[in-house]
Amino acid sequence: MSNIIVAGATNQIGHFLLLRLQKAIAISRQTYPNTDNITWLKIDLKTEILPLETPSKLFYSAPLPLLPPLLERLPKTTLLKRVIVLSSTSCFTKENSTDFNEQAIANQLIQAELALIKECQQRNIAWTILRPTLVYGCGLDKNITFIANFIRRFGFFPIVGQGSGLRQPVHADDLAKACIQVASSENTINKTYNLTGGQTLSYRDMVITIFKFLGKKPHIISISPSLFKAIISCISWLPKYSHLSTAMVTRINQDLCFDHTAAQHDFDYQPRKFMDLGL
Repeated sequence: MSNIIVAGATNQIGHFLLLRLQKAIAISRQTYPNTDNITWLKIDLKTEILPLETPSKLFYSAPLPLLPPLLERLPKTTLLKRVIVLSSTSCFTKENSTDFNEQAIANQLIQAELALIKECQQRNIAWTILRPTLVYGCGLDKNITFIANFIRRFGFFPIVGQGSGLRQPVHADDLAKACIQVASSENTINKTYNLTGGQTLSYRDMVITIFKFLGKKPHIISISPSLFKAIISCISWLPKYSHLSTAMVTRINQDLCFDHTAAQHDFDYQPRKFMDLGL
């Protein structure tokens, strides 16, 4: 029976993976107490090696650029047999961003995916890359949770124009379930999948749905792109808002949609609608 290793165990996808797995080795940068089914190991993915004592599968949702060097440190004949990796559709949506930092992030994802495939081929490791869209689920994301917290604090939410760009938010638990389904299916070996949520809605409707979930009357203020950019430029230097960029302004009215038909066909991917079972 293969060992299951979860790298990125403390992020939102890792959180739900550990809830779904009967037994696993969880890797983190801090020490956590073991439970009946989870063994926690403090490992630095930048410098250390994976704890491989028996044939193992790796669920990886930590920063993707760290994975190829981690695999490089493995012996040519390795006990790691299967890798299921979480990347992001940001490699497409931010590739031509007007923000150089976002371009760099997209390029890092693209190069990390290519390097991952190369390392897996050299070591005969079966791989699968999952690229989710807008992830939410347990308050650890910087998108849906940011909107919800802003609404809780101020009672309104600003958007640029009509907020007509389409979105497909995906729950982290659906991604955790997908990882487990992928690991059990030979149809998914050496393939990539874009994973969306089960509902497509406009950015504005997404915000309205969050208002309603919080039990608040929707109060959306439409502001001009120039004012929105000025606000972000003023606050993005604060750590709390460092993830914001002026390029986000232009994307609010752009469709960022993907097709998960291949995932549905290969491993019966069935994501929930937005906000089903909450944030």
